[in-house]
Amino acid sequence: MAEDTKDIRSFVREHYGKIAEEFKPSAGSASCCGPAPSASGCCSSATSNAVKVYETSEAAMLPEDVAGLSLGSGDPITLAKLSPGQTVLDLGSGGGIDCFLAARKVGPQGRVIGVDMTPAMLERARANQARMGMENVEFRLGEIEHLPVADGTVDVIISNCVINLSPDKPQVFREAYRVLKSGGKLAVSDPATDGPLPAGIKSSLSAWAGCVAGALDAEDYINIIKAAGFVDVKLEPVYFEPQVVDEAVAQAGELLDLHDVSTEQLQKAVFSAKITARKP
Repeated sequence: MAEDTKDIRSFVREHYGKIAEEFKPSAGSASCCGPAPSASGCCSSATSNAVKVYETSEAAMLPEDVAGLSLGSGDPITLAKLSPGQTVLDLGSGGGIDCFLAARKVGPQGRVIGVDMTPAMLERARANQARMGMENVEFRLGEIEHLPVADGTVDVIISNCVINLSPDKPQVFREAYRVLKSGGKLAVSDPATDGPLPAGIKSSLSAWAGCVAGALDAEDYINIIKAAGFVDVKLEPVYFEPQVVDEAVAQAGELLDLHDVSTEQLQKAVFSAKITARKP
């Protein structure tokens, strides 16, 4: 089991490092499935579509190479309802889009910390931060299962299409609980499923990096968060358009083992979830 966890984490790190290194704004946005345009959602399309998942218009005002490296499945910023002066932690911050949007919400008296395990992504994020002159944002190298953050120092935790990639989700939420202050909030956008996924998808490493195989059943997701100590746990499904799933499957091609499941089944089974919870 430990070796499997190591393999998954190494594969995901390599996959997203390649996206960061190969991404070019002129080619459209990156995707959680690979460094090429695809459909919106967790596998985002061109820059104009990449920001459509955000309810705030501020996403569209970010530089193209920041918005274009959005790999999210939703809008944790609006979900979090951030306030000036708060300290925000982004689990799996990637190129930094959610950190930059959060920084504008919390203002100069607030603080945003992005944690990512991929050095190439951190390099991108820090370069974007320097160019945008955002002094209330910092990026740290680390795994979301072992956060480089002190106990009880964070007001709000956000995450966007990342926790599904972790092979140890209970540990992710135990760490989230540890670093949050009493009364702190969790606001996550992440793929989830209605029932278990077929074994062929679960065993595919490429599907882990494509935001499919790591998705939890909605009921299991809620129970894991509760087991970590959180209360007021809520999960709201947001279903992908059929063409989003079709294009994601087409992009994965032969790397995704779909011999025992149809794309129609996937369309009904996998969705983006808005998840909130509170530390008592």
